Amino acid sequence: MGRYLLGIDIGTSACKITVFDENGQVMANESGAYPVYYPQSGWAEQNPQEWWEAVCLTIRKVLDRGNISSKEIEGVGVDGQSWSSVFIDREGSVLSNTPIWMDTRAEDLCNRLKVQMGEERIFKLCGNPLEPCYTTPKILWYRKNHPELFKQVDKVLQSNSFIVMKLTGQISQDLSQGYGLHCFDMHKGQWDDEMCRLLGIEKDILPDIYPCHQVAGKVSRQAAAACGLTEGTPVVAGGLDAACGTLGAGVIHSGETQEQGGQAGGMSICTDSYQTDRRLILSFHVVPGMWLLQGGTTGGGGVMRWLEQEFGDYERVQEDSIGKSSLEQFNDLAVKVPAGSGGMVFLPYMAGERSPVWDSKAKGMYYGLDFTKTKGHFIRSAMEGVAFSLKHNLDVAYEAGAAVKELFAVGGSANSVLWTQIKADVTGKPIFVPASDTATTLGAAILAGVGTGFYKDFDEAVKKTVRITRSHVPDRENHGIYEKNYEVYRGLYERLREL
Repeated sequence: MGRYLLGIDIGTSACKITVFDENGQVMANESGAYPVYYPQSGWAEQNPQEWWEAVCLTIRKVLDRGNISSKEIEGVGVDGQSWSSVFIDREGSVLSNTPIWMDTRAEDLCNRLKVQMGEERIFKLCGNPLEPCYTTPKILWYRKNHPELFKQVDKVLQSNSFIVMKLTGQISQDLSQGYGLHCFDMHKGQWDDEMCRLLGIEKDILPDIYPCHQVAGKVSRQAAAACGLTEGTPVVAGGLDAACGTLGAGVIHSGETQEQGGQAGGMSICTDSYQTDRRLILSFHVVPGMWLLQGGTTGGGGVMRWLEQEFGDYERVQEDSIGKSSLEQFNDLAVKVPAGSGGMVFLPYMAGERSPVWDSKAKGMYYGLDFTKTKGHFIRSAMEGVAFSLKHNLDVAYEAGAAVKELFAVGGSANSVLWTQIKADVTGKPIFVPASDTATTLGAAILAGVGTGFYKDFDEAVKKTVRITRSHVPDRENHGIYEKNYEVYRGLYERLREL
C-alpha cells in the first residue's frame, strides 16, 4: 500500500483535488466546477453546498483516476478562497449563499463604520483596512438586512472551514483566515472581545481558532459515505488559498515571495515580523510564526478566462482539428504582438479593485485602440495589465519597507511561458515556477503532512516536495518599454477615478 496526502482547494471557479506521495509527486489531480451568482450589481455569491457536492464528486473521481484506495490517504488538508461568510445553524445547515471576495454590497456600511469608529483604531488591531470585500462587513450587512435569518446563525465559517465541518462535523477557524474579520488581533492571533463588542459581532458566532496544521477532526461515517474517503482519516484545519499556494511554492522563510496567478492576482511576501500598510493586506501565514504581506487584485487569471469565454468561439471550434486548447491559441496570438502592445493599455479592474487602490467602483478598460490593433493586442494587453497590477502592489510593498528580490509563481497563469515572462519583464524581478497547477493543493497537503507527522516539519516537507520547473530572467529592453506603459496605466486610473 502507498502512503499519500490529499489536498483540497476551494477556488472561485472550481475545487481542485490532488493526491500526492511523500515527495510531492502528483498521483492524481481533478477539478470540479461550480457557478458564481451575480444577483445584483456589486454582488457575487456562491452556494457552499455546491462546493461540498463538487468536492464529493471530485474526491471519488481523483481516487478512481489514480487507482488509489482511500485507506492509503493518511491526511487531508483543505484550503479556500478568502473572505467568505458561510452562515450555518445549530444543525450545520447553510442558511444562505455566501458573498465571496468579489462582493462589495456593504460599501456604504463600511463608510459609516469608518466615520463612527475611526479607521485608525480598527487598523491598529487587525492590520487591514475596513473594506466591503472582507468578511466583517458581510456579517454586519446580513445582520442589518436579514435580521430573521441572522437570528438562526450559530457560526460563521470560511470556505475551507465549511468543508472541514462537512468532512468531520467539527467547527473550526484556522489562523490564516482570521484576517478577514476586523475583531481579529493580528498581533496575538486571537479574537478581541472589545472590538467584537464595538462592531456588534457576537463572539459566540466565531469558531475557536486552530493552527493551520492542527488536526481539527476525522472523516465522519456520513462524510465517508458521501465522498469516498475512509472514516477516521485525519483532517487538518487548513488555510487561506493564497497562503497554501505560498507554502506550496516553497515560500516559508522571511523575504521570500509568491506571485499568485489564479482567478485573482497578487503576491504574498513572507515576513517574520508584524509589517503592514493600509494599502495592502496582512494575514498570518499557514507556517507558524510567519505573516504574509499581500497584494490581492481582482484581475488575475480570471481576466483570460473572461476573454476566452466571450471572444474565443473560433478558437474553441479549432481545438480538435489543430490539437491546441483555446487558451493556447490565445497565447499564440499574443506572442506575435511586440512588448507594449503598441501602446495599448488594459486596466484589469473587472470587479472593482482591491489592493492597493481599494475602489469597488473601479472599472476595467482598454486604452489606445486604433485600426492597427488585432485580437492578439487585446490578449497581450490584458496579460500586461495584470502584470502592471502586480507591479503596483510590489511598489507599494517596497514603500512599506518590504523589498522583493525574486518571485515564485503559482496558479494557472504560470503555465503560460509568455505571461510569466511578461510579469518578469514588467516587474524587473526574476521569476521561478514550481508545479504551478498544484502548488495550492500541495500547500494544503503539506499542512496535513506536518499535522499528522508524515513530515517532521515544514522545512523537511518543502525540501522533499517543491521543485522548480523553469525560471524567467527579466528582459531589460522590454522592461524599459513597460516602464512607459506603466506610467500610462497608473495615470489612467488617477484621471478616470471620479468619472
